Amino acid sequence: MSDQFDVTLEDSVLLSEVELTTNLMVAASQSEGSLTLEEIDRILGVDAHDA
Repeated sequence: MSDQFDVTLEDSVLLSEVELTTNLMVAASQSEGSLTLEEIDRILGVDAHDA
């Protein structure tokens, strides 16, 4: 008999958002001051030319 609560969930978009947020948190915690917009864009993989 299978357990109805034993379900594997995978949401690739959510996992990507968690990874980006984690990357920002780690970078912010290692920074002496506030992150610049350029640093945030780099961490998030944003190309300033595309924005």
